[in-house]
Amino acid sequence: MVKTYADLYLDARKALLPSEGMYAGNVARELVCAASGKTQEALIADRSLYASEEICLRVENFVRRHLTGEPTAYILGQWDFADMTLTVTPDVLIPRDDSMAVTELAIKKALFLPQNPRVLDLCTGSGCIGLAVARRVKDAKITLADVSPEALRVAKKNVSDLHLGGRVSCVIADAKKPAAPFLGKFDLIVSNPPYVTTAEMEQLDSSVKDFEPHLALHGGEDGLDFYRAIVRNFSSALRPGGYLALEFGQGQEKAVCAILEAADYRIAELKEDNSGILRAVLAQHGEEE
Repeated sequence: MVKTYADLYLDARKALLPSEGMYAGNVARELVCAASGKTQEALIADRSLYASEEICLRVENFVRRHLTGEPTAYILGQWDFADMTLTVTPDVLIPRDDSMAVTELAIKKALFLPQNPRVLDLCTGSGCIGLAVARRVKDAKITLADVSPEALRVAKKNVSDLHLGGRVSCVIADAKKPAAPFLGKFDLIVSNPPYVTTAEMEQLDSSVKDFEPHLALHGGEDGLDFYRAIVRNFSSALRPGGYLALEFGQGQEKAVCAILEAADYRIAELKEDNSGILRAVLAQHGEEE
């Protein structure tokens, strides 16, 4: 049965009210806009018009998925990060504000590297960090790398959608294996690796545990497996004096810094997220030539 856009919105809001409370209207509006392809302004202007049956069914599907706990980003198929609208699917983590700390560290360092710096975004997922660097550092050559072919397909779409194919490439690479020689040497490696501990995996909110890829979340018993692996396997992919920028979980800063310092890295900077929690580190490997 077809409905007006006003009725679609009101029905969605009513269904979402028990779980969303005061935010039900905002969520309903977002879902109806996504299902219809309309802006919020157009939705208001067209409120008395009838939506097609296809749009009505799509709104019902979106609301039903939201009520099961599926993250809004996966329902919409996109998410905003660092002034970019990125495609996201359940094959990649949803970009979060937490990752702005390591992104800002990487951008700040890349801006002051020699001309045409090479930057590797390892465990790239959607490509959000590397793409943010590429947009800010206009001469940087960026490589997005992930072990998951499905994740890399998402990253490739984002590269294409942002028209960055001339400076950004995508490759399969496993952080837990030695860096392939064909990758060459980088001035900067940035990574948001999996860092959730085994115990924490069981305590994750269901919207994360049941929908986001465990491959991109679980960092081993103590959450530090990937930091050890990256230092062991990818330090050789840095030019002398090159930099490594890493995101980490709350409270992991001392352990991550210890891993870096034991491998001849000098801690250059630690950065907090918007909540004042230490979330990222920039470290330099060895001495410049």
